[in-house]
Amino acid sequence: MSTPTSPSPAVTDFDRMWAELQPVGRAGSGGYRRFAWTREDATLREWFAGECARRGLDLVEDRLGNQWAWWGDPDTQGPGVVIGSHLDSVPDGGAYDGPLGVVTALATVDALRAAGHTPQVPLGVVNFADEEGARFGVACIGSRVVTGALTPERALALTDNDGVSLAEALRAAGCDPGAIGRDDEAVGRVGTFVEVHVEQGRGLADLDRAVAVGTAIWPHGRWRLDLVGQANHAGTTRLEDRDDPMLRLASAILTARSAAETHACVATIGKTRVVPGGVNAIPSEVTAWLDARGPVDADVREVVAEVARTVGVEAVEESWTPQTGFDAQLAARLSVLLDDAPLLGTGAGHDAGILAGAGVPTAMLFVRNPTGISHSPQEHAEVEDCHAGVDALRRVVTDLTAEARA
Repeated sequence: MSTPTSPSPAVTDFDRMWAELQPVGRAGSGGYRRFAWTREDATLREWFAGECARRGLDLVEDRLGNQWAWWGDPDTQGPGVVIGSHLDSVPDGGAYDGPLGVVTALATVDALRAAGHTPQVPLGVVNFADEEGARFGVACIGSRVVTGALTPERALALTDNDGVSLAEALRAAGCDPGAIGRDDEAVGRVGTFVEVHVEQGRGLADLDRAVAVGTAIWPHGRWRLDLVGQANHAGTTRLEDRDDPMLRLASAILTARSAAETHACVATIGKTRVVPGGVNAIPSEVTAWLDARGPVDADVREVVAEVARTVGVEAVEESWTPQTGFDAQLAARLSVLLDDAPLLGTGAGHDAGILAGAGVPTAMLFVRNPTGISHSPQEHAEVEDCHAGVDALRRVVTDLTAEARA
């Protein structure tokens, strides 16, 4: 009779860390509300700092507050390999989008040490700030600001639904808004970036594989539509006398759907702000945010243009990321290394895409999501597949840090 083997230290620590994160920011829906520069965010950042200290990693923050933990010194030993993701969430989002990559990265450090592997180049673990953009409306604020893709002036002026600016939120969190900005020193320490992420679709479930290698991110962006009407009484104002911006909102939603179908894209209006917001009042103003994505830049922009023409307003661009391909040679190499892992593109944006756009050699690994659902409490990954993700990242990092590379 064979003797049962004990779980590896990396698997044990993965499970411990995952269990510790479960209560933080849990909402009544079963999803999560982990928004940037809030109490929940502070708890997550403290947790990350504690896990880095547990492993003896040197923790530093860049000019936007992204957390970088280093095994080795990238300033004296040259740029290193960085792994990690983010810990924030969309409203009522799933547990895996972001945290899976951070926990997997920390567990990979454990796995490397258990295997006796000492990186020959510095190894970093990162927790990016405000990847989802759930609070201030612009995704990947942390990586956009430090790479120069988002100016500090524009970032600091962003406001949340309560009218709190990013500058005010930073002050409330004990940070100096005047310190934020492009950080070439922090970005220059990254020789290669590898991000593990739960798949946000059914590609791996349909292929019956646990792990895939990412190839590219579709072009995508967010636009604001300011629809102005006239406030009035819902009970005494005749239909023909109304100037109701909600009707233009309805037209925008329907046009977004039809234009997306025509141009082989996807488009969503999932966030609105209605003023004054009374049940018995015709609104004076509706602000809507349009998210549009697709395989071809021009097609995405045509979807946005059709929506804007239909409602007769300018679509104000709040963020735009063009087609972003990951390092093709690196992706092919990792696919072979991981037993011919499938290659998958994605319509979801990631910090990896921002770094790739800044010229950093970048790769992504996706872990199977059997539901195919993301940004929802139904987002899921089986424990065995999460452990397979740790093993895959261990193999990748072992290879990338086996020797100093030009």
